[in-house]
Order: sequence, then C-alpha cells, then structure tokens
Amino acid sequence: MSLIEKIRAKAQANVKTIVLPEGNEPRTVKAAEIVKKEGLAEPILIGNPDEVAKLAAETGADITGITVIDPCTSEKYQEYVTALFELRKAKGVTEEDARKLVADCMYYGIMMVKMGDADGLVSGALHTTGDMLRPALQIIKAKPGMSIVSSSFLMECPNKDLGEDGLLVYADCVVNPCPTAPELAQIAVSAAETAKVLCGIEEPRVAMLSFSTKGSAKHELVNKMQEATALAHELAPDLRLDGELQFDAALVPKVAAQKAPGSPVAGRANVLIFPDLQAGNIGYKITQRIGGAECFAVLQGLAKPCNDLSRGCSVDDIVNTVAMTAVQAQ
Repeated sequence: MSLIEKIRAKAQANVKTIVLPEGNEPRTVKAAEIVKKEGLAEPILIGNPDEVAKLAAETGADITGITVIDPCTSEKYQEYVTALFELRKAKGVTEEDARKLVADCMYYGIMMVKMGDADGLVSGALHTTGDMLRPALQIIKAKPGMSIVSSSFLMECPNKDLGEDGLLVYADCVVNPCPTAPELAQIAVSAAETAKVLCGIEEPRVAMLSFSTKGSAKHELVNKMQEATALAHELAPDLRLDGELQFDAALVPKVAAQKAPGSPVAGRANVLIFPDLQAGNIGYKITQRIGGAECFAVLQGLAKPCNDLSRGCSVDDIVNTVAMTAVQAQ
C-alpha cells in the first residue's frame, strides 16, 4: 500500500469536516464530490450556492449532500463578525473591517476552523499561499509553544533503503526563506510530528543538514545548524535528532560510519531539516525529478490544520491534500 493510500485509509477511519473556500473553482467542486463519495472527509464548499450548483452541472460533479455556504447569507455570519472583531480589535480591526473580512470566502473558511465548525481547511487552486496563510496566522495562530509555521514534503522514494522503507520527510521547503537557529529547532520538532502523524513513522530520526558533518568545516552557517541542533534537543529531549550532518552522512550507513560514528541518527535519518529555503526547495525537486520520488506537501505548526495547493494542482492533488488535512485534524 502506497503512502497516500495509507493516508486515505486513516482519513476514512475517523471522518473530519474540511472546508474548501474556493467553491467557485471547478477542480475544487469535482474534488469535493470524490472526497464525499470516498468518505475521506465531510467537505464544505464556500461560495454562492447557485453559482456552485451551476459549476457542478457544467463539470458533471454530483454535489448531492455536500454543504455549500454563502458567507453573507450564513446564519453564522454575525457570530463570526463579532468573534473576529474581538480577536483582532487590538490590532486596529474595526467591526466594519470584520464585516468585510468575514464576507470573504477565505476568511469565512478560516473562521469556521477557528470556531470549531470545521476541522481543517484546504485552498490554493485560486489563491496564493499568502492569501491563506496570512488569515490563518492572524486567526488560528501557531500551536502553543511554537512561533513559526513551516512546511514538510513527504517523499516516497523508489529506493526502499532510504529513510523509513523509502519514506523521507523534508523541511522546510516552502515557507521560511532564512530561518534562524531557534526557528530551525521548531521546524525540526514539527517535522518529526508530521512524520509520525502522516507517514506512520513511529520513531522519527531527525538530521539537521549542513555542508559540514560534526565540525568538519568551520563557518557561521555551520554554527547556526549546531545551535539549532542544541535548541531542538531542549525543545524535545526524547527526540532522536543529530547534527550538523551532510546529506550523505544522514542517509548512507557507510558514510555515516566514517563521518559520524556513534550517531543515533546518521545513516538512518528519515526526517531531514534543510538550513534554508533555497536548499530545501532545490533538494525536494532533485529528489522528485532525478530520484523519481512521489511528493506531498503539508503545512505544520498551526493550532489547527490548513493546507495549501499549487495553483496548477489537479483534482487528485486536492483530494489527497484534503485526506492529509483530515488526518492532521485527527
């Protein structure tokens, strides 16, 4: 069974409600139909019901039994306006501002998650990452003890000798361009949790990556990864984590035996923390394009799960992301 098949099975075992704020987008409407029929989640589409119904007819999607909500005519509209105003008035948001924001499909969807009327949110077929992440950070906020939201890529590699039977988690490859050492420590802890929850990896083994292994090079960038390793140990003392390690020392036992003998992680890492966004983004694309890995992206660190799509996403991409969001919500 592939990784995504396992994730779908987990989602079906404990059905959650996932809101899709892009109800006026054809791929999203079709994905909602599949999600509903396969029992992956209880989808909610945000948009004008007449427009959504017309779009469903045009695309041949059966949305029978799927809730469609127009923010402005919703019975929850005023409740959400009041709640948003209370949440954000210290930041200068007026009640009139709150009315305008809640009328927006994205903000309405985020408020559904905040207020417990949905368990998670998926968007990005039309909106940018910032369009979703901005209100999510303002309203849902980061998990307690965390100050940063980041991303992980779940990499399913053909080479089963890598990671956990071919499964690797890469972070951060999407969100934070130049994370500080304290931020890298939080990313490491979040990625380990993602490995457990979504990949079923019982024992995450986290490698803090660098161009140096155990002081083989001297540079301020190496120092940052060393500091991040120490801080991650403080955040999660029981987590198997080591660094700084080069990519090959993290994954290849023979190299690890030479460069990092005695390491609890080297040669056996299944979670890889990249020093910055350039390295992470390049790294996952090399693994995907040259290594032939399947990859699935999720956000991590929010108090409640919200996930982003590529605007070039397929219907299957949306369905899979809904399933992953549902599992995160469990």
